[in-house]
Amino acid sequence: MYVVKFEDLNKSDIGIAGGKGANLGELTQAGIPVPPGFVVTAQAYEKFMDEAGINDKVMSILDEIDINDTKALQAAAEEIKSIIIEAPIPEDLVIFIREYYNELCQRVGEDDTDVAIRSSATAEDLPEASFAGQQDTFLHVSGDDEVIEYIRKCWASLFEARAIFYREENDFEHSKVYIAVVVQKMAIADKAGVMFTVNPSTGEEIALIEGSWGLGESVVSGDVTPDNYQVDKKNNEIINVTISDKKVMYTNDESGTSVKVEVPEEKRKERVLSDDELIELTEMGKRVQAHYGEPMDTEWAFERDNLFLLQARPITTLGDAVEDTGDESSDLGEVLVRGLGASPGMASGKVKIVLDIDELDKIKDGDIMVTTMTTPDMVPAMRRASGIVTDEGGVTCHASIISRELGIPCVVGTGDATTTLKEESGVTLDGKKGLVFDGISETKPEAPVQGGAVEAAPIITVTEVKANVSMPEAAEKAAATGADGVGLLRTEHLMLTSGIHPGKFIADGREDELIDTIADNVMIVADAFYPKPVWYRTLDAPTDEFITLEGGENEPREHNPMLGWRGIRRELDQPEILKCEFKAIKKLHEKGYTNIGIMIPLSQSPEELKQAKALCSEVGFEPHKDVEFGMMVEIPAAAIMIDEYIKVGIDFVSLGTNDLTQYTLAVDRNNEFVAKHYTEEHPAVMKLIERTIRKCAEAGVKCSICGQAGSVPHIVEKLVAFGITSVSSNTDAIAEVRKTVARAEQKIILDAARKRLE
Repeated sequence: MYVVKFEDLNKSDIGIAGGKGANLGELTQAGIPVPPGFVVTAQAYEKFMDEAGINDKVMSILDEIDINDTKALQAAAEEIKSIIIEAPIPEDLVIFIREYYNELCQRVGEDDTDVAIRSSATAEDLPEASFAGQQDTFLHVSGDDEVIEYIRKCWASLFEARAIFYREENDFEHSKVYIAVVVQKMAIADKAGVMFTVNPSTGEEIALIEGSWGLGESVVSGDVTPDNYQVDKKNNEIINVTISDKKVMYTNDESGTSVKVEVPEEKRKERVLSDDELIELTEMGKRVQAHYGEPMDTEWAFERDNLFLLQARPITTLGDAVEDTGDESSDLGEVLVRGLGASPGMASGKVKIVLDIDELDKIKDGDIMVTTMTTPDMVPAMRRASGIVTDEGGVTCHASIISRELGIPCVVGTGDATTTLKEESGVTLDGKKGLVFDGISETKPEAPVQGGAVEAAPIITVTEVKANVSMPEAAEKAAATGADGVGLLRTEHLMLTSGIHPGKFIADGREDELIDTIADNVMIVADAFYPKPVWYRTLDAPTDEFITLEGGENEPREHNPMLGWRGIRRELDQPEILKCEFKAIKKLHEKGYTNIGIMIPLSQSPEELKQAKALCSEVGFEPHKDVEFGMMVEIPAAAIMIDEYIKVGIDFVSLGTNDLTQYTLAVDRNNEFVAKHYTEEHPAVMKLIERTIRKCAEAGVKCSICGQAGSVPHIVEKLVAFGITSVSSNTDAIAEVRKTVARAEQKIILDAARKRLE
């Protein structure tokens, strides 16, 4: 499968089409207007590298790279790219690409239609890492010869210096990251930009939209400070419109090539999007978020008044909300420049102005990096900086996205920071308010105020507030929130990113390697939280996620994998995989990580719980005695029969409300046609939740919740009143959930006190 149309792809096909290609297929299948195209798959890239005989040579160069030596890194990247550019492409692959391109031309009714050639790496657009701007995109490519030439350039861009650095820093193995290439009809945009379906800094349920004239490249790259719009998604009320001076735009020259030109004077300060267009965009954003079931980062374009979506991916980082006092001066001195708050937080340091890529070495640890606009090549230097300030760009540009992902305060769109701020001067920036102050501010604990006022005490709750964790790389950040443990450690990513089907490990006699893979990854999380509890959920990957793995060729093709062969029902059919998981946790317990508990997913019968515990005993690891053993409650049958499960014996229960809701209401939460009917607050769902919590409380069984409902304040208040022992939420929501839990507990105490007084 070397070339695949968008219509034949979906979001589970990252291993085939990369993040960008898989999401374009998903959007196409969902009926979202997307310019048509196809993907030259990761398997095509692998075939090229193998048949050209260059893979070992490339990997040997990578093995010798010191990524912190900027010049050596650049030289190695150029050497690898030259090797790829000069290697021959297999003839059968060339024929496939020509056929699919010619078919696309016939479909749109144009000879040699212009297409965008866009890289789509298999580790791209993951929930924990955006890989923003790491590989190349080429616009206005025309003719099959040019298409083939630029596909090769996309393959080579997998080894740009910035991409090599990013993978090393995020612990992605070079040999396991492949690249697919998207070939998509160009949208000849009159206006374009980016839309976050929630505020990326605060998580508020508003659509944050940025737009400018011409192609969207000017907004994403940060070449222009775009118009900024905010729309309340509840009622489509436009709550903020900020019109910028848009100096440049990307458009087509006479040959059809994309070029950067000056915006005509009369349009520079003209509003880009009308109210109707903003509402149309917001409605599409709501539809996409409902389809994916999570906040999304999208790219859009209007072509002759027709709206197209060009890309969608999960928002990689949602910052904690920070209270805004509205006091610009604070105690920080004179405001030197003002811009847009793009990544919240405070940072102080010496100004280092970077106007050229060759000046990156001047950035030392703790400096404030000031530049016209960051590029992907600047990421190594951005990591050393304590704060970022740019002349151009909006809150959806490269500098903003990468700063939020790195957790570095950032101010963009100042207009004149590179000329106003002085080299080596000390400044303090506020990445929430978008201000840069004169002088370096020392962070000191505040002294007690006369009259008895003291520094606010940390919030302490009886109900524990835990974190959901999907990837080991996210453990340190989650632990830093002060979470009381991990209420859900998902296994799927640990296995799926190896690229090998767990059954293949066992079939090949590599059981120990599978056990070590699980143990090594789980240990990172257990260590970050020790001695707080970490609840490990055994494997729950649907068949459509297994099928793309090496060794997954024989996976069944199910009409609805969400209702199919997954969770404990699958693991009891393939007990050797489950036993490997038990052995991995046993290995960690023997190393002293006794804070790990095991919970089984998607159980519909207490008999499944019995069988799982028996398998655990078979590996010499006794449930309840050696390890806490629990279960997810995601199926109505489990909630209704919770008494029977308690009789069989469980130490804890975790309510998976996302699945529980869709199974109770017969609503596929990923289907935009029925997404409006999906609500955790449906009386039937809430009755099942309440029943489970109360029955567990009566039996002394710990009960938690790890679904989306655990992050909704007014639902959390009900859960606390029911007697839940812990709430597990996404990392970005922990601070707010803890406040909600504290208020709910105080309300219960107050109500009880009032009753005693009556």
